[in-house]
Amino acid sequence: MEATTERHHIVGGGIAGLATAVFLLRDAGVDGAAIHVYEQLGTAGGSLDGSGDGEDGYLVRGGRMFEEHFACTFDLLGSIPSADDPATSAAQDIFAFNRMVPGSANCRIVRDGKPAEDRFDLTLTAQDIVDINRLILHREGSLGNQTIEDWFQPNFLDSNFWLMWSTMFSFQPWHSVVEMRRYLRRFIHLFPGFTRIAGILRTRYNQYDSLIAPIVSWLRDRGVQIVTGTQVVDVRIEGTRQDRRVSALAFASGEEIPVAETDKVYLTLGSMTDASVTGTNDRAPSRDDHEGGAWTLWRKLAAEHEGFGRPEVFCSETDKTAWHSFTVTLDSPDFFEFMEDFTGNRTGTGGLVTFADSGWTLSIVLFHQPHFRGQKHGTYVFWGYGLRGDRPGDFTAKPMWEATGDEILTELFGHMGLTPEQQGWFKTARVIPCRMPFITSQFMPRQPGDRPDTRPSGASNFAIIGQFCELPRDCVFTVEYSVRSARAAVASLTGRITPPPPVARTDLDPKVLFNAARVLMGM
Repeated sequence: MEATTERHHIVGGGIAGLATAVFLLRDAGVDGAAIHVYEQLGTAGGSLDGSGDGEDGYLVRGGRMFEEHFACTFDLLGSIPSADDPATSAAQDIFAFNRMVPGSANCRIVRDGKPAEDRFDLTLTAQDIVDINRLILHREGSLGNQTIEDWFQPNFLDSNFWLMWSTMFSFQPWHSVVEMRRYLRRFIHLFPGFTRIAGILRTRYNQYDSLIAPIVSWLRDRGVQIVTGTQVVDVRIEGTRQDRRVSALAFASGEEIPVAETDKVYLTLGSMTDASVTGTNDRAPSRDDHEGGAWTLWRKLAAEHEGFGRPEVFCSETDKTAWHSFTVTLDSPDFFEFMEDFTGNRTGTGGLVTFADSGWTLSIVLFHQPHFRGQKHGTYVFWGYGLRGDRPGDFTAKPMWEATGDEILTELFGHMGLTPEQQGWFKTARVIPCRMPFITSQFMPRQPGDRPDTRPSGASNFAIIGQFCELPRDCVFTVEYSVRSARAAVASLTGRITPPPPVARTDLDPKVLFNAARVLMGM
């Protein structure tokens, strides 16, 4: 066990920062008291959140999906006791829950107020199929900063494949075709269940209760210092590009902590949920998009030091990176029972339902209940989002970005074809809309060098973690990407743990490729 005089400073208490702390303590032999996590928000967890209560309404800004090949994530969670049973790991709980509540959607797409007749048809043309295969086989380095709409024919964006793909992963036509290629290759084994969202794993509760709270408890029980409400505003770096080190961390409070030569620093740069703002039933979220601390810090470091990437590539156009989600808290099961009949899915087994006629590209998902630990019996929570909140609605005549919670419900009622009596189910509904200006920022078109390496050139005692560092083959907007970055950083800086295992290459499995080809061709 190393002496506690060597300290490890982790900037950012999201899943990347917390995973870094776990790997340091569990695998690298670092004493918990030598690990310090600094989080600018009032609670740890970053984008894996869940808050509120039954009285004022629950809030989930979004949720990340899991699948069985997330090797780093399940390795991490294999050591963390689950929320309900200390004898069961968080990883075991995820698999057990998905065996109990298996997901397979019978109603992925709704048109004209009813399940679409072609909801299991990808409606791809022969040229679309050629273009998908051509992209899968294309060398990433030669794609540059092309967009998805640069690569595909215009009619591709009208296909069911694109509707399901874009809403499942939150891709926009102007996003990076490099990232789409990575997704196609990374998740090609899921193609046979694509139209039903089969093969996707979910957590028992919201991801704060199921993942973050157990990790935080495990770390604090072992002496790790997790300090919330503390923003790092500057990282002092000394030396040359060939040999440089962090010498101090400066905080918004005015405090400055010296960093010794033997100390290690792990920096989370950027954040997909930075500067999130919420609204209410009668107030839309503010559109005054200010960059939060995670982006401000990255911009400062990139302006002053080489090798820190180009944050402006990702955070400069919020009209292309924002969408609004909404969380609805209900006091009766009526809508949930209606949706079970409507979709043919038991609550929690169906996944995302997308309204194809919606100008907002509106989608909702009814979670398995309770979705929050401590959620009272008789209280129900569901979530939704609008991928194209910049466009006018069909029943509110305004962009979703300007809509109140009640106006979002009006839009939902219209696309569901709910009668006035059925709309009465929502009389006491608490609706919390949430604007996330940078939620898809990691998908913006990029080129080599726009994202820094996990270990920048010459970095003797610091590394980069999170969604905005460069990792070969893996996909951003996943928990796995953040956890993989944490393991890579700890392995590189300490030399006491093995690097992350290679990304699963199911795209090299002939059987997987054959099955994917059959799906694309509608066989």
